[in-house]
Amino acid sequence: MTVRGQLIRFALVGVVNTGTYYGCYLVLLTWLPYVAAHVAAFVLSMIGSFFLNSYFTYRTRPTWRKFLLFPLTNAANFTITTCGVYLLVDVLGFSRTYAPLIAAAAAIPITFVVSRTIMLRPDPAAYAEPSPAAGPPSGPSPASAPVPSRAARIDK
Repeated sequence: MTVRGQLIRFALVGVVNTGTYYGCYLVLLTWLPYVAAHVAAFVLSMIGSFFLNSYFTYRTRPTWRKFLLFPLTNAANFTITTCGVYLLVDVLGFSRTYAPLIAAAAAIPITFVVSRTIMLRPDPAAYAEPSPAAGPPSGPSPASAPVPSRAARIDK
């Protein structure tokens, strides 16, 4: 899949995530105070966003490591949009009504890069050296294994 395709899927997941957050918020608001409803809806939508981005956007296997790093995407988004709103309103004189929308749109590429870095980073366990206690690998070493003939390689 191309980076452009991933970016489009990332934006779609963002739309679904926003709808999920808001729907959960409204439902939870009937039982909880608004701050608790906001926090719970935010956490639930972030969990959903992690799995949607894992399976749909990047087509990668979710791991605990990625799951624990994934909130960094929200931290990046929050930082960028907060700085963006300040810059747009106080420095450039934009309307405070529309500044958050512009800042959020500007944050998408940067948040995408952070998300892509986390979700597509190889798992360090895959590159771990075998422990000395495990002993040598069983079977012939690759250097001593016979090399199949060209005809045998082509037939497979």
